Amino acid sequence: MNLNVQHTEFNDFHRRSQIIRKKGGVFGELMPKDEDFSRALYTFDIGQNDLNGGHFVNMTTDQIKAIVPELIDQLTAPIKDIYDQGGRSFWIHNTGPFGCSPAALETFLITGGQIDEVECTIPYNEVAQLFNSKLKEAVVQLRKELPEAALTYVDVYTIKYDLISHAKKHGFQQPLTSCCGYGGKYKYSPYYGCGRKVTLHDIKVTVGSCKDPSVMLNWDGIHYTQAANKWIAERIISGLYSDPPIPLKMACHKELDINLVTPY
Repeated sequence: MNLNVQHTEFNDFHRRSQIIRKKGGVFGELMPKDEDFSRALYTFDIGQNDLNGGHFVNMTTDQIKAIVPELIDQLTAPIKDIYDQGGRSFWIHNTGPFGCSPAALETFLITGGQIDEVECTIPYNEVAQLFNSKLKEAVVQLRKELPEAALTYVDVYTIKYDLISHAKKHGFQQPLTSCCGYGGKYKYSPYYGCGRKVTLHDIKVTVGSCKDPSVMLNWDGIHYTQAANKWIAERIISGLYSDPPIPLKMACHKELDINLVTPY
């Protein structure tokens, strides 16, 4: 679901939950109190499909970069609206290095172009970095516009790129290869994805998992494995990659020292 749909559904839930709560009974007791919406932590991790998907519909890198300001506006609008409804704590992730995904790399082999020292696609990651820089600027501006809000910006890009760049050090193998995939240098095909059927020697077989997903970073060419997500989540929660540099458990604490809010 796109963000506008999610935002609409949140608004419906906020309104309808209070109607149900006022009616009382067992269902009313299950609904959050109105003040819970002000005490809640609102998390945002969105945008990668918009950026990554552009390459799969033959948009140029420059065309995708041109829509970044619009994407940022679409992201900040719900944050402002939730703030107007009483929300005060926001945990905002930037986007990851999708130029390192098997899906992007397999597409990149067809189109040609530059790769970096880790063998990730430079143009794709440049788009992600542009989005992240504009998102960071937007968060800084939101802090001015929403003075009672606690906004935490989390640098997920750096976490994921570090994992991919030093996979062996962190206990992983083949960081640019799919665990559940078929075909190509990176075990990814848009036609024979994980769980699909492929014909080999006149026999139809199901595209299945690699032998040990726990040592792989990428699951199906796009999404990370459970093991990789656990590693990433631990670092997100720590707060070491956040601005301000606070752990997740402190994300709702507006009374932080203003000196903690520092740019990268």
